[in-house]
Amino acid sequence: MAPQEFSGKIALVTGGATGIGRAASLALAARGATVTIAGRRTEAGKAVVEEIRALGGTAEFRRTDVTDLGALEALHRGIVADHGRLDIAFDNAGYQEPRAPLPQQSDAVFDRVFDTNLRAVFHCLRLQIPLMAAAGGGAIVVNASVSGLRNPNPGLSLYSASKAAVISLAKSAAMEAAETGVRINIVAPGRVATEMMLGSKIMDMEAVAAGLPIRRLGRPEEVAEAVAWLASDAASFVVGHVLCTDGGFMTL
Repeated sequence: MAPQEFSGKIALVTGGATGIGRAASLALAARGATVTIAGRRTEAGKAVVEEIRALGGTAEFRRTDVTDLGALEALHRGIVADHGRLDIAFDNAGYQEPRAPLPQQSDAVFDRVFDTNLRAVFHCLRLQIPLMAAAGGGAIVVNASVSGLRNPNPGLSLYSASKAAVISLAKSAAMEAAETGVRINIVAPGRVATEMMLGSKIMDMEAVAAGLPIRRLGRPEEVAEAVAWLASDAASFVVGHVLCTDGGFMTL
């Protein structure tokens, strides 16, 4: 069991039922936070809640479509109504388009990618910053990607563009919110073994892993540790930073 550094803290993880979101929910709960897991996958979300409770932690699942502003507003209202405040948020929910050259992508796919990866984070930040500032401060971590810094693969132009935009958005918000006591930082995972990564049609995962300096894919739990650190008092002087959890990809 990790040290209870988040004891008494109220945390939110969007897209918290699977992959990096699930690992972050577990990591925050293990450190003592009361975690609200928000997402569309009810069965998976409830399974993570049960997993956390079985380990002695506290969690709840709230079904939420992050592309629906009304649903996001209800989510944040509900957290405050039940817990009185919000201390930590991991804005993690994301979507990657089916791999295809840009001329083959549609307006509908563009909308889904940007509504999930950018607009939803914009709405979350608009809701979370005032809530945390009113309570004296808090920590927000936005999940981006190394694809927002360097496009590693053809066929994912929309995903890469949305992640570049969310990095810029979060950095600007971090500059604005810092004086209120709200710290905003960004985690940028690289090749991590998640459902999204494994479904991206990069067929030879051994070759992908061999191409990294660390010679393996990342684990969701390794990204979760970075999220927990950025949300902790140990990172109290870290603001607007992009932490690449990428096995050395950005050094290539």
